[in-house]
Amino acid sequence: MKVCQNMPLQNNHSAKNNYGICHPFIKWAGGKSRLISQLKNFIPEEFNNYFEPFVGSGALFFYLTSSFKIKKNFSLHLSDINSELINVYKTIKDDLKELIKELQYNENEYYKDPKKFYYKLRGERFPFDSIKEAARFITLNKTCYNGLYRVNKSGIFNVPIGSYIKPKICDFKNLTKVNRIMSIRNTTIENYDYQKISSKIKENDFIYFDPPYFPLNETSNFTNYTSYGFDISQQKRLANFFNELDKRKCKILLSNSDTTIIRDLYSSFKENIISLNTLRSINSNAEKRKNHSELIIKNF
Repeated sequence: MKVCQNMPLQNNHSAKNNYGICHPFIKWAGGKSRLISQLKNFIPEEFNNYFEPFVGSGALFFYLTSSFKIKKNFSLHLSDINSELINVYKTIKDDLKELIKELQYNENEYYKDPKKFYYKLRGERFPFDSIKEAARFITLNKTCYNGLYRVNKSGIFNVPIGSYIKPKICDFKNLTKVNRIMSIRNTTIENYDYQKISSKIKENDFIYFDPPYFPLNETSNFTNYTSYGFDISQQKRLANFFNELDKRKCKILLSNSDTTIIRDLYSSFKENIISLNTLRSINSNAEKRKNHSELIIKNF
C-alpha cells in the first residue's frame, strides 16, 4: 500500500473540513505537532475508522479532522489511560461553556500573582467537579515547566512552574473549534488501556500508536504520564498487540524512540521502519534538543 504524498485520496482527505482548523489545546511531552509535516506522509491512502489510543495532545487527530473531509460513516476513537487527560477531552466536548468560565477565572487569578496561584492550584488534590478538574489540568499544563505532564508514584502532579509572561490559558477560539469538531464528527472518547480497543477494531481501520517512548538512557525517562509508568514489559506488550492487529489486517502506524530495543521488537516490520529527524522539547539545554531521531513503524 502506498502512502499519500499530497495526492487526492479516496476518502477525500485532501480537502479541508467545514468546522475550522484547530490545533492541540495542550502542550505534551512527545507531542507530534512539530512532526506533522513528516508524519502526514505516512497516513494510509484509504482506511475506515481512526483510533488513537495514546491520544496525548492529539496532534494527528487534529490534523486529520482539520485537513480532511471525512466521510459521514467515518468514526474517530480517542482513548488514553490517563483519566485526567480524558476528562479534559470529554469536558471540552460536553461542557465547554462552563469550562471557559473556569479557565477565564484561572487566567485572571494567575495574572495577578503567577507563582502564588500556580502552587495553590497544583496543591489541590480533589477539585470539586469534572469541570474544575479539567480547568485545573489545562491551567497547569499552560503554565508549568515545558508543558511537561509528570506525576509521582502517588499519582500527584509535581512539575514546577514555567517561565511565561501572560500565557493564554483560555484559548476560546481554538477550544470552540475543538468542541465543534468533536461534537459534529462521530468521535468517542474513552478512559482505558489501549488493548481495550481490540473489540472495536475491524479490518482496514487505521490505528496510530504514540506510546511513552522507550528512554534513550537512564536520565531521559519522561514516561510517568500516569503512576503506572511504561517500562520494557509494557513496550513488549504493545509490540505483541501491534502484531495481533496486523494479522487482523488493520493499518497501523507507531512512533517510538530510535533504539536497538525498539528496532528489535518490531524486526518483523524492518522494511517499514523509518527514522525521522526531530526536535526534543523537554531538555533544559536548547542545544541538546536538536539533531535527534525517532522511529516510525508501519505495517502497510
